[in-house]
Amino acid sequence: MKSLRELYKIGRGPSSSHTMGPDRACRLFLEENPEADSFKVVLFGSLARTGLGHCTDRAVLDVLGEKRTELVFDTTPQDFVHPNTMELYAYKAGEEVAKMRVLSVGGGAIEIEGRPSVEGEDVYPENSFAEIAGFCRSNGIRISDYVELREGPEIWDYLHKVWNTMVAAINQGLRETGTLHGGLGVERKAQHLFNKRHIDESHATREDRMVCAFAFAVAEHNADAGVIATAPTCGACGVVPAALRYMQLEKGFSDEEIVRALAVGGVIGNLVKENASISGAECGCQAEIGTACSMCAAALAELHEMGIGQIEYAAEVAMEHHLGLTCDPIKGLVQIPCIERNAVAAIRAINALRLANFLASTRRISFDMVVETMYETGRDLHRRYRETSQGGLAKLYM
Repeated sequence: MKSLRELYKIGRGPSSSHTMGPDRACRLFLEENPEADSFKVVLFGSLARTGLGHCTDRAVLDVLGEKRTELVFDTTPQDFVHPNTMELYAYKAGEEVAKMRVLSVGGGAIEIEGRPSVEGEDVYPENSFAEIAGFCRSNGIRISDYVELREGPEIWDYLHKVWNTMVAAINQGLRETGTLHGGLGVERKAQHLFNKRHIDESHATREDRMVCAFAFAVAEHNADAGVIATAPTCGACGVVPAALRYMQLEKGFSDEEIVRALAVGGVIGNLVKENASISGAECGCQAEIGTACSMCAAALAELHEMGIGQIEYAAEVAMEHHLGLTCDPIKGLVQIPCIERNAVAAIRAINALRLANFLASTRRISFDMVVETMYETGRDLHRRYRETSQGGLAKLYM
C-alpha cells in the first residue's frame, strides 16, 4: 500500500476524482508537452455526466488555458476500465504531438494507461487488516506505531498539516453564511447549527448538533471549492474532522493524540483504496461516505485507546451499514445529498465507536470481509447510481 500522503491530500474541492484528479493530470500533461500550442481534453463516463457540477471544466481549463483548449463531454457509454476516464491531446501547428489516457480513480489519485503508477512506491507490505493486526500483535505495538514504523517519524509532521487543514476548514465553514453556487439554492447551515442551542438542550442533543455543525462546515467549504483534506475524498471530507474535532474540544485530546488517530483512520482508508475503491463513480457513495465513516470510527477507537479488535469492529460496523449506498448528486453538484450525508456519517462513526466498546468480542464479520463485500456491491450497482446523476434523487428532483 502507498503512503498515507497519497490518501490524505490537501487541495481545493469540490471533488477529488472530478476536480483534483483532472487538475493533476492536466498539470502533468502540460509539463510533458511545453511546446504544444493547443490541447483537447475528452471526458467520459461520470466525468462527462457530472463534470460541470463538479467543476471539472474549471480544473481542466484553468491549467491548460481556456483559449487554447477544446473540452469535450462524451456521454456515450464506453467500456473503459474505470468510469472516470479522460483523454488528453496536445497539438503543435495543428498536428497531434502527444496523447494520454488518464483514470481518475478517487481521492485525487490518477493512473495513466500504459505507465507505471504515479502514486509513489508502496511503503506498507501488508495488504489486509488481518495481516496488519497479526504484525502488530506479534510485535506488541499499536496500529499507530505500525504507521510510524512503515512511514518514518516524519509522517507525524505531515499528519499535523492535514489536521491543521481540517480544523481551518471547520473554522472557515462556521464563519460563512449565504447560498452555495450551482443553482440549487442550498443555504449554508453550519453556522445555524453551531449557534442554535436549545434552552433545555441535553448533552446528547448538543453532541449531535456540534458534530453535525462541524461536518456541515467542512462539506459546505468543500462545495464552495475551499481548501480541504481528502478523507478519503473531497465529497466525504467532513466526516473525520467533525467527530475528531468534537472529541478534542469535549475531552481535551491533544493534537499529538489526534494525529495518531488520523494515522489509524488512514490505514483503514488505505485498505479500502487498495482492496476495493474509494471512488463514487466506481462503487457508489458507500465507497466514499462508507469509507470515511469507517476511517472515522477506527480513528475514534484509537483516540480512546481501544484494542486492535475493537478498532476493527468499529471500522467494520461503520462500513457494513453503508453497504449499497448510492451516489446520485442532484445536478452533479457536491451538495444534495452530499453535505448532509457527511453529518449523518460522523454521528454513525460515534455510534460505531460505542458499540465497539461493548460488543467487539462478539464480532463475526471481519473488516476485510466487509471491504470485499462493499466492492462487489459497488460493482453490481447500476451505472445510474454511480455518480452519473441519472438515477435516484438526481432523477426525481424537480
